[in-house]
Amino acid sequence: MFRLAKEVWNEQTAETTEKDRYQNIIFFPIGEPNPYVQFFTGQSYLAPLSDKQVPVYNVTFEPACRNNWHIHHSDNVGGQMLICVGGRGYYQEWGKPAEELVPGTVINIPANVRHWHDAAPDSWFSHLAIEVQGENASAEWCEPVSDEDCGKLK
Repeated sequence: MFRLAKEVWNEQTAETTEKDRYQNIIFFPIGEPNPYVQFFTGQSYLAPLSDKQVPVYNVTFEPACRNNWHIHHSDNVGGQMLICVGGRGYYQEWGKPAEELVPGTVINIPANVRHWHDAAPDSWFSHLAIEVQGENASAEWCEPVSDEDCGKLK
């Protein structure tokens, strides 16, 4: 369905930069520089898609950009869902191996799970971030992911 919608409604951007070229291959807008820049290594962008009922954002990472370890806390339910919509990236939970993310990959992150996500070193990457509402929900940003840990990913 998204592929058909992109074909019908896609507005092409003049391709003067890598960002413009990437925008022309994904359906959702890249958005503006991410205001949470202090929690990222590299440049990311944030495009709010909905703030009604369920908050949904398109988060775009330039190649090799990653966010810090973080936790979506909640006393009941809560967490986050990632739906990959462009490029290639990775997701990792604390104590588990990283998983490759490609368009169509869906990651369900329960509340209170320490994790991070990023773009592969050679690819832009976008995912929809869906905040799952919970009781007494909050986000805790932790330390950056090390270059060594990211260097293990291909």
